[in-house]
Amino acid sequence: MRKLALALVPLLAACAATPQPRTAAPPPARTTAAPPPQTSPVRPAVTTGFRAPRVMRIAGLEDVIGKNGTAIANMFGTPRLEVKEGDARKLQFAGNSCVLDVYLYPLTQGAEPSATYVDARRASDGLDVDRAACVKSLRR
Repeated sequence: MRKLALALVPLLAACAATPQPRTAAPPPARTTAAPPPQTSPVRPAVTTGFRAPRVMRIAGLEDVIGKNGTAIANMFGTPRLEVKEGDARKLQFAGNSCVLDVYLYPLTQGAEPSATYVDARRASDGLDVDRAACVKSLRR
């Protein structure tokens, strides 16, 4: 019986399925989404880009703040330096004791620039000084 069982083993092996070589699965088909329908573009609200400046309010600067460039030049003389950038201006006046920077910005769109901020420093070393005292010392 053993011999018979051993003789059947090759026959059974012949009946067994032979494995097929595995191939890689094809990549999934690419689907492309249709572009969204054309609509008219949404345009942002038109802004002028103008921003009203903050106006400095310090005692002793009342004669400078709010004045235009001509009035300030009449008060201090010809500026040592004048810088224009867009609709803004910076006027610089210098004396023996201090340097005064006056910044002029339009208060409303299209308006003439007027003084809104003042900065002062010592002429010798550039350290900050009292703005009102500098205005007083440079005044004609």
